[in-house]
Amino acid sequence: MSSVKATILAVDDDVQILRMIKRILELEGYPVLTACNSRDALNLFYNEAPDLVLLDIIMSDMDGYAVCQYIHQFSRIPIIMITARCSEQDIIRGLDTGADDYITKPFSSSELIARIRAVLRRLTSENRHMKPIFHSRDLTIHFTRHIITLDGQKLDLSTIEYKLLSYMAQNVNRVVVPDQILENVWGEGYIGTAHLVNVNINRLRKKLKDSSRYPSYIITRPGIGYMMVK
Repeated sequence: MSSVKATILAVDDDVQILRMIKRILELEGYPVLTACNSRDALNLFYNEAPDLVLLDIIMSDMDGYAVCQYIHQFSRIPIIMITARCSEQDIIRGLDTGADDYITKPFSSSELIARIRAVLRRLTSENRHMKPIFHSRDLTIHFTRHIITLDGQKLDLSTIEYKLLSYMAQNVNRVVVPDQILENVWGEGYIGTAHLVNVNINRLRKKLKDSSRYPSYIITRPGIGYMMVK
């Protein structure tokens, strides 16, 4: 990472553990946000745009698996699950829901910091060429804030529409085939259902006020795929 430390959102319903995690991270120079329930965690996620989430699984209002899946509908922010559940089945379930790593309680401060550093290194490597804001004529996408505007007005997009347009922007000026889009936006289980891509591309074009014959943002390559132009 750069000299500016990543902001970390720590979520745990055990207040003592949450305080311990906060102290460990702050001693390492990380800005820390804390939440002891899922509702507050999601509010902080939307309003503060942290760089990484430490997420407990067992919580009273919504478990960590559900929170992880919900966040990843909107963002690819890295998530490390921290939990007392240590069976192989629990670990597999956590990773399958989109967690980047899984730490079991009890854990040492050195292990926690090492896992965080490893995930952030991978994130930096994967996104080293990706800018936090995308501009194309009157269209602006704020990846960290999860906001898309057209002519300065926020677009009202569904979850899938947001993920689709963001994915296209991250692959600007490159043709992507329907199965690539399906795997990265919907998930592997949707590969082969190209009609979903076509329907949602058409919806996006309407919201972008794009011409169907001469589109300004998303171009169709017949028989191949789609390309977002800048």
